[in-house]
Amino acid sequence: MVLLALLLGLQVLLADRARLAADPQWRPLLLQACGVLRCSLPDWREPGAFTMVERSVRPGQAPGTLRVDATFRNDARWAQPWPLLQLSLADADGRTTGSGVFAPEQYLGEAPEGLLAPGQSAQVTFVVQEPAPGTVAFSFRFH
Repeated sequence: MVLLALLLGLQVLLADRARLAADPQWRPLLLQACGVLRCSLPDWREPGAFTMVERSVRPGQAPGTLRVDATFRNDARWAQPWPLLQLSLADADGRTTGSGVFAPEQYLGEAPEGLLAPGQSAQVTFVVQEPAPGTVAFSFRFH
C-alpha cells in the first residue's frame, strides 16, 4: 500500500512538473527526478534576474539611426532562454519618443543556440531607427 501511495505521489509530481518547475523550492527536486526518469522540464524563466552590466546608445553610421551596445548577465540560479529586450527612448522632457521589443534573433543577428547559463554574460550590438530628433535618454527592460 505504501509503495502504491509513493508511486501515485510520483505520478502526480511528474504530471504537474511544468507548474512545479516554476517554483524555486520544487525545481531542484524535479531536476533530480527528471534526471533519473529522463523526463524534461520547461526552461526556467526569471526576467528580473537579468542584470544590465553596461549599456550605451549613440548615433549610428547612417543618418537617423542609433547604435545600441549592451552587456547583460543572467543572475538566476538556473539557465534561462535568451530574454526579449525592450528599449525605450525619450526626449529631454522625459517623454517616450519610441519603444521596441527585440527578440534574441534581432539583437544577436541570428537565433541563439542553447540557454544563457547562470552567471553568463552576453554582449549585444544592434542598430535602430531614431524615432525623433533629440533623443537623449534610454532605458532597457527584460521580458
